[in-house]
Amino acid sequence: MNIRPSAAIRQNYNEIAEMCRKTEEPVFLTKNGEGDLVVMDIGTFNRREKMLKLREELLAVEEDRLRGSKGYSVDDVASMMRRAIREASAHGAAE
Repeated sequence: MNIRPSAAIRQNYNEIAEMCRKTEEPVFLTKNGEGDLVVMDIGTFNRREKMLKLREELLAVEEDRLRGSKGYSVDDVASMMRRAIREASAHGAAE
């Protein structure tokens, strides 16, 4: 875990930015010895946001499953995909 005083962002922006990109970890900034801000590079932020969204979607699917929602087997999904590909191919050929 990278922890720096908040003044470090003003004094060493490039160093902190490089640390964020290199480690792909956030830097925690403190003010008066207490946690204040978290800084991370945009790539790390986007990956974390995508991961959170995926986890939310998986949780929603699991909740649906636990409530008795009908699921699909691998064979069902493969069949639906083949059908969709055939329909898309037929639609593309008609144009």
